[in-house]
Amino acid sequence: MDFNSMNSKFKKFAGEASTVFNRAVQFTEEKLGTAEKTELDAHFENLLQRADKTKLWTENIKRATEALIQPNPNQRMEDMLYEKLEKRKKDRMTYYETLGNCMVDAGHDFGPGTSYGNALVKCGQAQIQIGNAEREFVSTTINNFLTPLYNFLEGDMKTILKEKKLLEVKRLDLDAAKSRLRKAKSTTTTQQEGQSRAEADLRTAQSEFDRQSEITKILLEGINSTHAHHLRCLNDFIEAQTKFYAQCQQYMTDLQKQLGSYNVNSSAGVPGSTVGGGGVGASGAGLNSSSSAPLRPSAPPAIQVTAPSPTEKKQARVLYDYDAADSSELSLLADELIMVYKVQGLDPDWLMAERNTQRGKVPVTYLEVLE
Repeated sequence: MDFNSMNSKFKKFAGEASTVFNRAVQFTEEKLGTAEKTELDAHFENLLQRADKTKLWTENIKRATEALIQPNPNQRMEDMLYEKLEKRKKDRMTYYETLGNCMVDAGHDFGPGTSYGNALVKCGQAQIQIGNAEREFVSTTINNFLTPLYNFLEGDMKTILKEKKLLEVKRLDLDAAKSRLRKAKSTTTTQQEGQSRAEADLRTAQSEFDRQSEITKILLEGINSTHAHHLRCLNDFIEAQTKFYAQCQQYMTDLQKQLGSYNVNSSAGVPGSTVGGGGVGASGAGLNSSSSAPLRPSAPPAIQVTAPSPTEKKQARVLYDYDAADSSELSLLADELIMVYKVQGLDPDWLMAERNTQRGKVPVTYLEVLE
C-alpha cells in the first residue's frame, strides 16, 4: 500500500470522526438547551406521530391475535422458536379435538349401545368437528391477518424507522453546520476562508437534510395505503371468525337435535340430565347404587293416564338408578325425591311418577314410598 493511499484513507477516517464528534456535540448542547434545533413542520410531525401509533398498535394487535389463536404462552414461544429456526411447527391437536377424542373413547368404553355411551360418542364427534373448524379459522387468520401485519412491521415499518433515524442524523449535521457558521461569523475578518468553508458545509448539509426529509415524508405518507390494506385484512379476519362461530353453532344445533331424539331433558334441582328418557349421568340401573338394583320388571301395556288429585300423590325416595326403556317411562337417579301415584289399569309393579314437569312410569321395586 503506497503513502498516498494511506494518507487518503486517514483523511477520510478523520473527516468521519470529526462529523461524528460534531453530531455528538450538537446533540449534547440541544439536551442542555444551549443550542438551537431545526424544527420540522406541523404536517411532518403529524406524519411521524401517526407512524409511531401505527407501529405500536400493529404490534399490540398482532400479539393479542396470536394469544387468541394460541392461548398457551409456552406453545407460542415454541412456535416462535421453530419459526426462527425455519422448521415446521408441531402439528398439535386443538383443545376441542382433545376433549372430543376423550369423550369418544369414554363412550366406547361405556358402550355405544347405552344411552350415556352413545351420547358421549356423539358429543365427542361434535367437539372434533369444532376442532377441525378451529384449525381452519387459525390457518385463515394467520395467512390473511397476522402475516400482513408481520410483513408490514418487518418490511415497510423497518424502512421508515431506518430513514427516520437517518433524517435525525442529517438534522444534527445541519444544525452543527449552522452553529459552526455562527462561530465563524463572530471571529475576525482574517478568517474569511473558514467562514466560506462553513457556508459551503451548511449548503451541503441543508441539501442533504432536504433530500432525506422528502424521502422520509414519502414513506410516512404511505401509511395511508397501509391502513387501507390492514382494513381489508381486518375484514378477512372478521369473516373467518364469523364463519367459525357459525360452524360451531351449526354443529351444536345438530348435536342438540341428535340428543333430543333420545328425549334429552334437564330439570332444575335434579342431579343430572336424561338421555333417551334416562339420565346422561347414569349408564344403567344401579350404576351409582351401593347395592344391587332389582331386576327390571316387564313393561306394562300403554294406558290412558288421567291427572290424579293432590291427595292421591305421595312422595317417594329413589333407591337405585334406573334408565327408562322408552318415552313412557321416567329415568331415576338414586336418592332423589319424586312424587308417585297409582293409575287405574296400571300393573301393580309400576307407579306413575312426576319430577317437576316430567312424568312417566317407574318400577315400584326401585322406590321407597314415604308415608
